[in-house]
Amino acid sequence: MSETLTTPVAAQALLGRHARAVDHIAIAVHDLEAAIKLYSETFGYQLFERRRTEGKASAMISAVMKAGPITIVLLQGTSEESQVSRYVKHYGPGVQHIAIEVDDLQATTDELTAAGVQFDTNIISSPGLRQIFTHRDENSGMMYEFIQRMGGDFSDESVQNLFEQLEAKNNF
Repeated sequence: MSETLTTPVAAQALLGRHARAVDHIAIAVHDLEAAIKLYSETFGYQLFERRRTEGKASAMISAVMKAGPITIVLLQGTSEESQVSRYVKHYGPGVQHIAIEVDDLQATTDELTAAGVQFDTNIISSPGLRQIFTHRDENSGMMYEFIQRMGGDFSDESVQNLFEQLEAKNNF
């Protein structure tokens, strides 16, 4: 017997008003090079960018992969203390967060906060881009990023800012 689940009308209305698209999906992996090979050779993604991000106590390496309009970001911790390594140890490899593009980040953040959503970061800004991350749901392991694009992209500084904010709260 199947059960029909309903979503609160307020949540549907909020995301319906603000969400534009899935911006990217971040996937935590054990082995970045093996993941790049899988996604490029098997699924046809192209490697767009590599980055190393270091905090005070940990670091990660990442790869942005694109296939047409689909973007995934592969993440690997560089030590057992890394936020990504801790995520993989706790939840296993897989989707670490989903980024939802919104038209007005401040309005989205305000409404989600009023609805009881907790955020693990402040709004992070870089030229032409703003983003914020929710607290990770313990049940599913999911964290949401809400992102507003205004002609810009991620910068080393914005990724570093995110990494440091999560590290300061001992979150992964």
